[in-house]
Amino acid sequence: MSAVEPNSIDKPVLAMIGPTAIGKTELSLLVAEKFQCEIISVDSMQVYRFMDIGTAKVSREEQARIPHHLIDIVNPDEDYDAGCFIRDATNAIREIHQRGRVPLLTGGTGLYLRALTEGLAADIGRFPEIRSALRERIVTEGCEKLHEELFKYDCISAQKININDRHRILRALEIYQGTGKSWSEHICAHQQYKSNSADKRFSNILQIGLTTERNSLYQRIDKRTQLMFAGGLEEEVRGLLAKGYSPHLKSMQAIGYRHINQYISNQRDKDETQRLLARDTRRYAKRQYTWFHAIQDILWLAVEDREGILRIIEQWMVKA
Repeated sequence: MSAVEPNSIDKPVLAMIGPTAIGKTELSLLVAEKFQCEIISVDSMQVYRFMDIGTAKVSREEQARIPHHLIDIVNPDEDYDAGCFIRDATNAIREIHQRGRVPLLTGGTGLYLRALTEGLAADIGRFPEIRSALRERIVTEGCEKLHEELFKYDCISAQKININDRHRILRALEIYQGTGKSWSEHICAHQQYKSNSADKRFSNILQIGLTTERNSLYQRIDKRTQLMFAGGLEEEVRGLLAKGYSPHLKSMQAIGYRHINQYISNQRDKDETQRLLARDTRRYAKRQYTWFHAIQDILWLAVEDREGILRIIEQWMVKA
């Protein structure tokens, strides 16, 4: 089985990941300044233009302070996935190395980091006619009905996919109907491929995972939710709708954007919207940790221990 993967890179690469709101941005800027890094965003939402507040995107001033890559590179109605990320991140890593600097991969999309470091299964393929029919069904029958159907064909994927995750429900059913094999079977085949491969894509990488006490993380999430509302999240979503971007787009179904779209369409009031956004963000943080723990060789450190984190990076840099 072939796979989408970068060629081996032996120059130093630093990665720093963690759940939403843990404080990655501030710490990554500090690390980048101290160790002459350029930052590569590992975030499936920050690639989209015009979506700044809901993605907690680094400010223009922060981007001017430290070079950032893979931010604002596609429009909200364009497709972007892990395969695109592997291509773009690999190119950015090589360019940064050519400038004599160190790439710092930072973000919260564990799928993207894992795909980059461990490889991604060959593209399963797209089936437009099947996809179109499924889209019509999900509009008329709803996510819950198609999620129930997915359980019949691929219970492993169904258990992992949120009942409201329209995009992944459609993709899982599309894969099954188009290939005759479940998404989880394709993943299992790729795992077998990886276990039989001696290839190591990054021979000199330090991966740091940021952690903190759960109540502290939840307080950070609640505060960020309040700041997003105060900072104009509703106006940002209204602006996207005014530009002609459908609320049913994959990008517009992300946390925050989905909630505001539901508020705008009068499905709930503002207080309830804010409460649900904070709740769903906390749940998302839990799912992020599930992804992170599936990645090999992550060194977990408390985000509050900045001196310890900087010391470990410095020791690694000396050896690298």
